[in-house]
Amino acid sequence: MSPRRTETGGRIDRLRTIRFTFDGAPYTGHIGDTLASALLANGVTLFGRSFKYHRPRGLLSAGVEEPNALVTVLSGEVREPNIPATMVEIYDGLVAVSQNRNPSLAWDIGAVNQLGGKILAAGFYYKTFMGPVFGPLKGTRFWMFCEHFIRRAAGLGKAGTAPDPARYERMNAFCDVLVVGSGPAGLMAAKAAADQGARVILAELEAHFGGSANWSGETIDGMPAADWAQRTVGQLEGNDNVRLLPRTTVWGYYDGNTLAALERVTDHKEAAAKGEPRQRYWAIRAGTVVLATGSFERPLVFPGNDRPGVMLAHAAERYAVEYGVLPGQRIALFTNNDSAYRSAVALKKAGAAVVAIIDVRGDVSTEMRRLASEAEAELLAGHAVVATEGGKALTGLKVQRFDAMSGALSGDERSIHADSLLMSGGWSPTIHLASQAGAKAEWDPARQAFLPPTPTQRWIGAGAFTGSFSTAEAIAEGRAAGLQAAGGAASSAPLPVVEAAPGDPDPAPVFEIKAKGKSFVDFQHDVTAEDVRLAHREGFVSVEHLKRYTTLGMATDQGKNSNVPGLAIMAEALGKPIPEVGTTRFRPPYTAVSIGSLAAERFGDLKPERLTPMHDWHIANGARMYSAGLWYRPMIYGLPGETVEQAYVREARATRESAGIVDVSTLGKIAVQGPDAAEFLDRVYTNMFSTLAIGKARYGLMLREDGLAFDDGTTWRLGEQEFLMTTTTANAGKVMQHLEYFLDVIWPELKVTVTSVTDEWAGAAIGGPNARAILASCVAGTAVDNATLPFMGIVHGRIAGVPVMICRLSFSGEMAFEVYSGAGYGTRVWEALIEAGKPFGLVTYGLEALGTMRIEKGHVTGAEIDGRTTARDLHLDWMLSKKKPFIGSAMMDREGLIAPDRLELVGLIALDNRPLSGGGHIVEQLDEANPHDSLGHITACCYSPALGKYIALALVKGGKARHGTRAFVSDPLRNRFGPIEIVSNHFYDPDGSRMHG
Repeated sequence: MSPRRTETGGRIDRLRTIRFTFDGAPYTGHIGDTLASALLANGVTLFGRSFKYHRPRGLLSAGVEEPNALVTVLSGEVREPNIPATMVEIYDGLVAVSQNRNPSLAWDIGAVNQLGGKILAAGFYYKTFMGPVFGPLKGTRFWMFCEHFIRRAAGLGKAGTAPDPARYERMNAFCDVLVVGSGPAGLMAAKAAADQGARVILAELEAHFGGSANWSGETIDGMPAADWAQRTVGQLEGNDNVRLLPRTTVWGYYDGNTLAALERVTDHKEAAAKGEPRQRYWAIRAGTVVLATGSFERPLVFPGNDRPGVMLAHAAERYAVEYGVLPGQRIALFTNNDSAYRSAVALKKAGAAVVAIIDVRGDVSTEMRRLASEAEAELLAGHAVVATEGGKALTGLKVQRFDAMSGALSGDERSIHADSLLMSGGWSPTIHLASQAGAKAEWDPARQAFLPPTPTQRWIGAGAFTGSFSTAEAIAEGRAAGLQAAGGAASSAPLPVVEAAPGDPDPAPVFEIKAKGKSFVDFQHDVTAEDVRLAHREGFVSVEHLKRYTTLGMATDQGKNSNVPGLAIMAEALGKPIPEVGTTRFRPPYTAVSIGSLAAERFGDLKPERLTPMHDWHIANGARMYSAGLWYRPMIYGLPGETVEQAYVREARATRESAGIVDVSTLGKIAVQGPDAAEFLDRVYTNMFSTLAIGKARYGLMLREDGLAFDDGTTWRLGEQEFLMTTTTANAGKVMQHLEYFLDVIWPELKVTVTSVTDEWAGAAIGGPNARAILASCVAGTAVDNATLPFMGIVHGRIAGVPVMICRLSFSGEMAFEVYSGAGYGTRVWEALIEAGKPFGLVTYGLEALGTMRIEKGHVTGAEIDGRTTARDLHLDWMLSKKKPFIGSAMMDREGLIAPDRLELVGLIALDNRPLSGGGHIVEQLDEANPHDSLGHITACCYSPALGKYIALALVKGGKARHGTRAFVSDPLRNRFGPIEIVSNHFYDPDGSRMHG
């Protein structure tokens, strides 16, 4: 038997032995052990070194809040640092190493920092910015000297550099009720909601469901609480409307009841099964959330409270009951509340010798005295621990009489021999997710803890999360929360009967024992009680400033143990009550989240890749793809041996001569719906949309509030209160934000909803002289002749049996039609159009040909609507309505926006028949040695198959007045100089006869 392993008990499988290594030494454990419990069973007490002083540290807790026992897990060349040993489930071949030590955990030269004393107190690194004067090291020179050493000392575990070969997944889930936490409250909530027929997801961050029922030793419905929990879980597993997610941490609560969760799928396995990811990221959208996240036990602040062997009382109880591991052979407990007495009894039953219970309260209840007697422990009421003894392990402690009212110590010190000291400073509800959801936590003076705020989203609390620490209360609140979340009526059915040890959940308001020696508040970052008081003396009175100056609560545990004691000490220094001092807001993530899980299947990219529904078809048919923002679009469909220019010239020429088809699925598409939709569009666009007939589309222009051009596109009226707005590909997201801002902030009274439907529609634009004939040959259910489908008209029909919506509009100057279908049928419709076009010589064309034809037509895009141009600059002033105000109308006539020398849109023709380049400048006098006096610049350029010349669009001062004049292009970066002619931007079909024919 291992040195501290009990003979019986625990949920471990004692018949199956696991072999693993820690710091190169071999150890054994059992199925069900964590790395922490297995090492503790093997007599290991030293788990890590603290961040700043490199003090030896042992286990403090048994869960996710562990600040001391952080390890790096090695998998081949892959390193994953800063994992709490309490959350690592052991498996055969596990390799873990300790951190933040050199050369070893037992002998760390960094421990010399303890001699630094006040030099390394709170804010020492800030003070080195100013620096004392040491000879030539004056001011910032001292910082430059220290920076190298500070940076080398920064951090805990060492990140790896090898690529991570693991696979990750992303999942989206929708449910009526999400229950976070599976203790008695969470289980009852999940069962009550499931029984109402609600779709339920139950997420538990531990490997086993049950929470405190697994270690409380209580009885529920006449059976051990752990058995009751397993029975309830079994009932939930049998429901089709319940999804159980063990090893799943819900780490973020966002707007719209959207929560983020991380499922550790195979972290506990030696090898993943075929197809299994390492971790799975869940985005959960819940109707209602039940927060049954429990609470954390707080440490007490006293000299030597960080010594290995000093542990939280409930953690020791968990190790004994769940894992069959004793924290020591001679155990003392130090408490300010009743819960430690139950821990003492549990440890006694597990075989430990409980030598003393030290309670700061002078008046201890009869029930607690009985429990102390049952544990065969000496009860020292009205006493406090003032020191601990030992090096890398606890050997004893010293106690002294203590007055809980005044905080004064008196009498002689008394030594107690013990190898484990368990402390309990009260309980803090785990309100992190509620805090993330919005609103400030509320201080409860009885519980001496922050309780959850009033909900600002659809969540309901239950159990210890709300400050109800008894199992009976948790069960009652859990069932009520589940019924409420599922919309059910309150139940009068009897609740499970709980038999539990008595106890008052309210602690004495004692957080610190002021005695000689370092008393730690934040164990990981070595923040002491004196550091908190130093921050106060130096003027840092805000809790946010306290956090940043001392680093209190900035460790990997995010202050789960240290926040409340730190705030209490700060409040005392300020002479204010704790609620007046306040608390910092919890932010996601609740625990560390791997970047791999966030990226999931899309790894190796700095940004997501958006693919149109026809993407695979393009690849299979020889398209050369390139990125247009986040989208991947065909550039050309090149033939063997063709250059890019030859390909796009061929595609554009064929389209103008017969017909061409292009994928336009990437255009932004926004559904605008509601009684005030037409009024809203009148305010958004510069031209009128309320007069638009149903079944018609209209070209529209938007301005920013400052009067500059923002975006253009067509909007289709599909019904009296329903419009489909299209935007440029690049500006789709910005336009959506623009619309939402004005609806939410400026005009909240308008009854309008806007929904991005870009990904819902696949789009194909077919244009050219034969475009109508091609459509007529394959569209069923509607005619497409000029009477039925005039310019800017909309019809509905079917292609290849798929419902489609067709609008006649043109971007190229040719007669053209945009065909929209559901995204899932995009390729089917696309292929049907191509098949119908074969007799007519239909070609597929890419962005290069599309750009060529739009330049020939003189149509503006983002290259011209660049955030500096106005409607007048782009010759779109005919779209500025004089009948109504609109966004930007109040600012568009400012003096600077109507100045005669503004840059205006023009066309350019290269007179030397050489290519032009975007960004090249236009000058009146050519000076290759000293380019100067720019008149403007080129925005877009191409070879025009329609004109047989190299042409461009440009923004030039007084552009319209320069039509027919000559100038020069000056492009010294590309050594391109030459004569050009300035002409109208409408190179092709200026009267629109081809487009309207």
